[in-house]
Amino acid sequence: MITYNHKRYLAQAIDSILMQTVNFDYEVVIGEDCSTDSTREVAIGFQRRFPDRIHLELRERNLGVITNFVKTLQACQGQYIALLEGDDYWVSDHKLQKQVDFLDDYPECAICFHNATNVYEDSNQEPHNCVPADQKEISTLKDLLVSNFIPTCSVMFRRSLFSEFPDWYHLLEMGDWPLHMLNAQHGKIGYINEVMAAHRVHSRGIWSKTSTIQHLQQIIRMYEYINGHWGHRYERIIRTSVSRHRFLLAVAYANGGDIASARTNLIRSIRECPLNGQIGFADLSAMVLRLYAPGLHKALRNFWLSA
Repeated sequence: MITYNHKRYLAQAIDSILMQTVNFDYEVVIGEDCSTDSTREVAIGFQRRFPDRIHLELRERNLGVITNFVKTLQACQGQYIALLEGDDYWVSDHKLQKQVDFLDDYPECAICFHNATNVYEDSNQEPHNCVPADQKEISTLKDLLVSNFIPTCSVMFRRSLFSEFPDWYHLLEMGDWPLHMLNAQHGKIGYINEVMAAHRVHSRGIWSKTSTIQHLQQIIRMYEYINGHWGHRYERIIRTSVSRHRFLLAVAYANGGDIASARTNLIRSIRECPLNGQIGFADLSAMVLRLYAPGLHKALRNFWLSA
């Protein structure tokens, strides 16, 4: 668990771990990254109550999400590692047992995950499941290269599947997706179709404070690093995914009124993968009209809306 300024949520997160009913020993490793609120005091309070269960990694200075994440992972000693950020929580007291049993029974799997619920704190949006109903029971690295379908609060994986984090990992601003990719080199990805965790969406969350444009730019940069890391072994899949994210970036720029940047990313999207099955022809055509013939695009859109 990594945590920063989670004083409102941390107790619920830790309680949801301590409530687990299991037939094995487990340790809670918490990396507290010099919060400016009372998060550290909450963590210390739990550690004093459960000294044999909770291990604290108290940073002397703020390291940032990725460095804190890596150091906390490196402090874990168990056969398996489960992730839970300090503002999320588990909703099943059998979650750990079910995942350990799964990984024990399926040695060909490096990763196991389950469904989770998105819970919206700052809006009236209804909770909904993170994982689609048609999620495959067994996936591979190639599936993960297309999109990240693993909720962070749901994942469990085998420890020490790779020796060291590559240098580029520390240049990213997201840790979970590339970690899953690095782990998925060494086995398949198993899915348990059961909601056993909740991901809290709130204004103080990491991604809530990141704009859509910044988020897409980070994903594209991650793809560039991962492509080089594997010597372009998955070039076609990655180029197709980069093309799709370039297209989404073009849409985001257009929505923000930056037509020049939208056009640049649309052209790069098409050049990256001209026959991209991940982008529908209708969507691509509409975007071309929107950026290069806005009058015609508006007229056609009004026509279809009034039809």
